[in-house]
Amino acid sequence: MKYWRETLAVAQRILIELLRRRRSLVFWTIFPVSILIINGFIVAERAQLSMAEAFEYAAPSTLVGAALFFSCLGGSVATVVAEREQQTLKRLFISPLSGTSYFLGIFVAHTCIGIGQTLLVYTIAAFWGAKFQGSILLGGVIILLSIISYVGVGFVLGTQFARRTEDVNALVAAFGVPLLILGGAFVPSFVFPKTLLDIAKFNPVYHMVKALSGVSDEGKKFADIELHFWFLYVFAILMVVAGWLSYRRMLSVERRL
Repeated sequence: MKYWRETLAVAQRILIELLRRRRSLVFWTIFPVSILIINGFIVAERAQLSMAEAFEYAAPSTLVGAALFFSCLGGSVATVVAEREQQTLKRLFISPLSGTSYFLGIFVAHTCIGIGQTLLVYTIAAFWGAKFQGSILLGGVIILLSIISYVGVGFVLGTQFARRTEDVNALVAAFGVPLLILGGAFVPSFVFPKTLLDIAKFNPVYHMVKALSGVSDEGKKFADIELHFWFLYVFAILMVVAGWLSYRRMLSVERRL
């Protein structure tokens, strides 16, 4: 119970700070909504689809590429860097709060943010007549694994490569934007040449988009997206472990400073 209470307290503090920074909250709302609408209208025009079909196609890639990536990966990097600059970690060493609870609290906070953006994206898509075609439970698991993967990567980047707040945007752009494009978040993967497609199969974003699109847009069953699911599952576990080890290493460094 101690870890649970501390985890919830950390998550609550991060979410309250986000609500107080209303400008960031507004931007995190506008960005995925605008990308979804733009993608929906482009798909409807170019593919000669109805608005409902276009938004069913655009929603999964927009969620993975625009919403979850920048809020969960970019947000976790920004949180870790800001906590170091504000000396929060220094205060952690002299408080009864455990490092494990702090680590889990950041995970829980960004999971809540990701769930909120998922509801936002699919609510806007539903306004245009889109429907979630497959299993909502399976889709929810895929979204959760995507969130965990992004937050884990965010911990690795935030603890190992970013030292100041100014580093966050450059780091996320340099590392993430090529992965998003190669993963089919903005450009459909079926237009990729074979060489790029072979490389994309090692990209977790590619598997996120394929798995979620298959379930959400095409109504596929687990057996149809099994390869993408297990790749994402293993990647999420590896990123949690890597994020935790990176976090522990950061704490060791901070103690010596």
